[in-house]
Amino acid sequence: MIGKKKLWVQILIIILLVLGTAWAGFPILWMLLNSFKPNSEIFAWPPTWISENFSLDAYKAIFTNPEQVRFFMNSYAISAIVVVVTLVIGILAAYSFSRFDFPGKKVINTIIVAVQAVPPITLLIPYMSLIVSLKLFNTYGALVLTYMVFTLPYAILMLTGYFNTLPKDLDEAVMIDGGTRFKALWSVLVPPSVPGLVSVGMYTFMQAWNEYLFALALTKTNDMRTVPVGINLLMGQHAYEWNQMMAMSVLGSLPILFLFLFFQKYFIAGMTAGSVKN
Repeated sequence: MIGKKKLWVQILIIILLVLGTAWAGFPILWMLLNSFKPNSEIFAWPPTWISENFSLDAYKAIFTNPEQVRFFMNSYAISAIVVVVTLVIGILAAYSFSRFDFPGKKVINTIIVAVQAVPPITLLIPYMSLIVSLKLFNTYGALVLTYMVFTLPYAILMLTGYFNTLPKDLDEAVMIDGGTRFKALWSVLVPPSVPGLVSVGMYTFMQAWNEYLFALALTKTNDMRTVPVGINLLMGQHAYEWNQMMAMSVLGSLPILFLFLFFQKYFIAGMTAGSVKN
């Protein structure tokens, strides 16, 4: 009786998972299919799954438009810079929190946690004022510094949890052999923390790649804007380029998809370990 009940529970779980997957995947599939349709067919009734006028015109329009190509280049550049700088600073800060006791450590840690609870939109006006004062408006620096405010707390907390699981004897052994703390950090502590680094790197990349609000507010010219803002710019005053919007959304989703496919083992391990080892 118990075995039969367990079987029905498993079947119910599978059905719910299939329904959830279909619910989450339908918009993605619809976006992909519409990217190959002409605008006039996207809102046709009854709707068509596979267009009789299958076309790559939307993708051609994007790749042949220097302005839209620049959106992607900006997103790649900004996201890559944010990932590298966040990881470097996050590693150094996490090592300090893990290995040293210093005045104000608990206060600083509390502030780091509290920053994650602040809705980003509430910081928009103060950040605009600060960026303008620093003369960084409409530059990569404006977006990099802003994004790091939201990615660094996660990086520090996650990597501190990793370093806390590694015995202090490891870095002490390096220093006994004549090495420095810097060498102990990069040669002994960082390699075992690769899952955490991948997890932090992917989270940081997704945050920087998908961010829209600050990318719109802190840039003025199209040559400095990113993919999310570029998609929005396809909504004109008199007409919307729906097929190009769909195509650009598909292209904008690919980096995240590829990152997850290539690093999912490390990403899942990093998220799991970070959730239980902090």
